[in-house]
Amino acid sequence: MSETEEVLFEQRGAVGFVTLNRPKFLNALTLTMIRAIDSTLTAWDGDDSVAAVVIRGAGDRAFCAGGDVRAVWEAGRAAKAEGRTGEGLTADFFREEYVLNRRVHRFSKPYIALVDGYTMGGGVGLSVHGAFRVATERTQVAMPETAIGLFPDVGGSYFLPKLKGRIGTYLALTGARIRTEDCLYSGIATAYVESSDLADLEMALVQADWSAASAQKTAEDVVAGFSRAPGEAPLAARQEQIDRIFSGETMEDIVAALEAETGDWAAETLATLAGRSPTSLKVALEQMRRGAELDFDEAMIMEYRMSQAFMAGEDFYEGIRAVLVDRDHAPGWNPATLAEVSAERVVGYFESLGARDLSFA
Repeated sequence: MSETEEVLFEQRGAVGFVTLNRPKFLNALTLTMIRAIDSTLTAWDGDDSVAAVVIRGAGDRAFCAGGDVRAVWEAGRAAKAEGRTGEGLTADFFREEYVLNRRVHRFSKPYIALVDGYTMGGGVGLSVHGAFRVATERTQVAMPETAIGLFPDVGGSYFLPKLKGRIGTYLALTGARIRTEDCLYSGIATAYVESSDLADLEMALVQADWSAASAQKTAEDVVAGFSRAPGEAPLAARQEQIDRIFSGETMEDIVAALEAETGDWAAETLATLAGRSPTSLKVALEQMRRGAELDFDEAMIMEYRMSQAFMAGEDFYEGIRAVLVDRDHAPGWNPATLAEVSAERVVGYFESLGARDLSFA
């Protein structure tokens, strides 16, 4: 086994294991972890002795609760104070995380993510782009970025528009946390395995005959042997309502549609949106539209442009302050209302960075 303090790597038989190893911090991703995982996946992708990869989180609470945005916040504030932009951690973290997301998306061997526990933001990016996403009864998934003045990144532009109906737009804007049944229904997860069976699943993968058939078929058969049928998905009962409301042309249309609805769900969804960054909401809605027309690489290039625009703005810093630093949960968004976020302002978040654009060369 090789390791750093934050991520562990081990090859057992023909299976490489990646263990996110920050359980006290819900296995949140640091730049050190991103670099180590990317380097190891690159090596394993070209290593004939590795037939498949399993990625998991240490502890029993989380697969990965996202990126270490507190560190990005601190670096960004320092850079702003010194009049520096477009360099340092606020540039490197997003660029290298997105390259890792692409590595997962393009990985040539079975990539099996054990999505056990909290899985948010960066944790979704480490799992959803792989072929096998195994949820357990403890799984909770969310893309909560609009609550911190950011946008649903790590490939959200690519995978969210592909979910059933308008579920992707609903999740992108609200940051709603969904459980196992909804993860399977929407397409975020591909299998349901009880958490108590994960160790046996890992052992079965190690003991599998990877030469008997295609690696993809072998992984598929092993996972299927432990899979169980999920219960009813709450999102299924909301599908028509979500599709109707979140197909609105503008954020104002979506809010008006929710206001016209009766029932607790509409009222709760309205209250949620009212607490989100107005800029994030309008930018994320535009992101969903543009992302639906892009391939993976194009989506990641777009997201990097967006990330740097948000780093140069104000709402991300205010959102992190309110949610993670002072924890008063009372962000002072600027602009403060949807009406103040102009179409021209939104377009600015998608402008080319020129020589600083994300490159996969």
